[in-house]
Amino acid sequence: MSRLEALLFDVDGTLAETEEVHRLAFNRAFGDAGLDWTWTPPLYRRLLGVAGGRERIGHFIDTCGAAPPQGVDAQALIASLHRDKTRHYARLLATGGIALRPGVERVLREARSEGLRLAIVTTTSAGNVLPLLDATVGPGAADWFEVICTANEAPRKKPAADAYLWTLERLALRARDCLAIEDTANGVAAARGADLPVVVTESAYSAGENFAGAVAVLSDLGEPERPFRVLSGDAHGRHYADVGLLRLWHAEATDSTVDGGVHPGPA
Repeated sequence: MSRLEALLFDVDGTLAETEEVHRLAFNRAFGDAGLDWTWTPPLYRRLLGVAGGRERIGHFIDTCGAAPPQGVDAQALIASLHRDKTRHYARLLATGGIALRPGVERVLREARSEGLRLAIVTTTSAGNVLPLLDATVGPGAADWFEVICTANEAPRKKPAADAYLWTLERLALRARDCLAIEDTANGVAAARGADLPVVVTESAYSAGENFAGAVAVLSDLGEPERPFRVLSGDAHGRHYADVGLLRLWHAEATDSTVDGGVHPGPA
């Protein structure tokens, strides 16, 4: 049986319900640029199928009938919009209007106290990650994570496995020694592509996606006074996730293969 050594967390939708803040920030950037583009929640949910903010803007231009102003280079516009959007996102976070999802900070603190290593594995930009940690956990929270993988380190976005492979290399750990926590089908595909077991906490923008391959799918990590809902998998009679339950799920996913690889959990 493999021993759980590290927890690898996605960011957007996993640590916090950030996607609505991102949507608002995109719309503010569009307004700043004098564009009449508006990303509604249903449209943004569709666009989230494309990983990465720059890529999302490009996909919108290519497929939704949007066009840069005449004489404006599309790639230059995308880069400018994304920079402005990142500034708006950081300002929105600084207002204190967002919190970590249920159970996240408690599990992070428990993991640290039990000697588990922590990493962030995201394909969003570093400019989005650090302000979120500062605004929710507090200044210096980034130091809790031994490795932080962002779009700078893994240009090929999820569902490609690159971000997880890069993180495992930096941690010098095998995939079967780790557990990923994700919120989207793209995230599950990325983790499984690196042979990592993965637990899903379904987010507002990922509800109903196909999480095949996850060992468990939850509404969130839950709290003692606010139980989670189990959408798939066996919670072993628990009502909220703690390090003990994460170890159980990790063992379920890794102890039943001859070669020690990861075993896909229930769909």
